[in-house]
Amino acid sequence: MSVSHYSVYPIKKYMNKAFLILLLTFCTAVVFGQKNRPADTAKNKPFVLGLIDEIQSKALAEKRILNIYLPEGYKQNDTTRYPVIYLLDGSADEDFIHVVGLVQFNSFEWVNQVPKSIVVGIATVDRKRDFTFPTSIERDKKSYPTTGHSDQFISFIEKELEPYIQSKYKTNTSKTIIGQSLGGLLATEILIKKPALFNQYIIISPSLWWNNGSLLNQDSKLSESAFNQQTTVYIAVGKEGLTPTAIPRVMEVDANLLAEKIKGFKNKNVQVYFDFLPQENHATIMHQAVSNSFKFLYPVTKKE
Repeated sequence: MSVSHYSVYPIKKYMNKAFLILLLTFCTAVVFGQKNRPADTAKNKPFVLGLIDEIQSKALAEKRILNIYLPEGYKQNDTTRYPVIYLLDGSADEDFIHVVGLVQFNSFEWVNQVPKSIVVGIATVDRKRDFTFPTSIERDKKSYPTTGHSDQFISFIEKELEPYIQSKYKTNTSKTIIGQSLGGLLATEILIKKPALFNQYIIISPSLWWNNGSLLNQDSKLSESAFNQQTTVYIAVGKEGLTPTAIPRVMEVDANLLAEKIKGFKNKNVQVYFDFLPQENHATIMHQAVSNSFKFLYPVTKKE
């Protein structure tokens, strides 16, 4: 028994020492780990896609947020100037990020489909208010109580936004507008009423059903011989079917009617492309249509 007693005690003593060593090692690791953590965090940097700007609008009586993408190599102090792409529904959680991705990719030197461009995403506040003109349809007046103020938004674009962008950023004379759905309706209204505001129009699944298609019946400055600005219009629509109207209309038919209307003006300065994308619907068409539009708007000359 005495032998057993003296053999157990050193084992217990050893185990206690081992436990203390492990405990101290763990505490040291925790302490040093905490000290090193801020240094690790400091290595992380935000991924910056663009910048956020804002403009105070008198026409809209509010501040508007602008998401701005500046192309690679943009420098404030050199002489290079860039085309501008104005994007409706340009909030960060709408179309800004994926459209900028398309612009950036297509402007890579190994793709070289699109010239390096500035993208101005106009963040949405109330698209039903900003993108629609007054309607005579009572049901739509009730469904969209803030509707009918596109004239103010167009004034904002013409008299405030474009001059602001041109004065602050290094722009050239090329101006493109991209609009889908109600945004496509607004882009169409600008094309019909004030076509000189942009020289390239990307109109996707336009909501031409608004006010029972009245925009399709309006006269346009495009039909006037005095309109001599070189203008390119890309119109896309998917397999989208009936419109949300009391009187049935078909999205594909309306988009095609718009293309034919513009072609009917027979203005040699206006070029129109119509793109039917049967694999896409109203929800999925935006990305594919913008990608396609670049091939129409910026045709690559094949080398011999």
